[in-house]
Amino acid sequence: MKGKPDNIKIVLKKMFSLKADAASHEEIRERLLSGGVITGTNMCVLICAMLIASIGLNVGSTAVIIGAMLISPLMGSILAMAYALVSNDFKLMRNHAIGFAMQILISLITSTLYFLCSPLKEATSELLARTSPTFFDVLIATAGGVAGIIGQTRKGTFNNIIPGVAIATALMPPLCTCGYSIANGNWRMLSGAAYLFIVNAYFIFLASAVILSLLKTPKVRELTEREWKKLRFRMIRNTLIILIPSLILGYMMING
Repeated sequence: MKGKPDNIKIVLKKMFSLKADAASHEEIRERLLSGGVITGTNMCVLICAMLIASIGLNVGSTAVIIGAMLISPLMGSILAMAYALVSNDFKLMRNHAIGFAMQILISLITSTLYFLCSPLKEATSELLARTSPTFFDVLIATAGGVAGIIGQTRKGTFNNIIPGVAIATALMPPLCTCGYSIANGNWRMLSGAAYLFIVNAYFIFLASAVILSLLKTPKVRELTEREWKKLRFRMIRNTLIILIPSLILGYMMING
């Protein structure tokens, strides 16, 4: 009788193992870091994607918004930052964070300029839908981050997972909504859209970092006990700061 639970445990462990078909650490590093490199090509693609998404939000076209999310390069920077954090390469982390900040800035400028020029000033349902983030968005971003990083760390090419994650977690529409809010001076709408973007980006990043840790990503250097405690405190603090408002908003939505 004692052998049966052990056999079930072994079967379940093999069934849910992330290491069985994982790529080599060198391949994972190359794949994730190359995806986060900022080039002229992906900046041009980002501007095009932002314009497409802004138009889709402006006219209320879901299909156009989905198309924009499929070509957005924003996800690559988040996964690269997660890898840099887990490998304790804080210089690399800073470089990718700066690159991600530049992508956000370019995205905001592009969407703001579009909405300043657009004759359609009324907020569509698609725009309004990106202004009230809740705990459900946290769950979606976390699940999306897990799926995305698992896909990127498998042998061979599993990049077909990333487009689905990009659609589900919706990084671009909140940024476009921020541009609309700036262009029309709607600061309350801006705060909601910005918070949704932060929730999506942060929990994709956090989930990716957890999975990379489980995969025993090699460290550039080992942290001292003090450095590890400091890093852990910051991660817990940041998670709570971002999580708590979504719990409150989710409770308010459920209870009317």
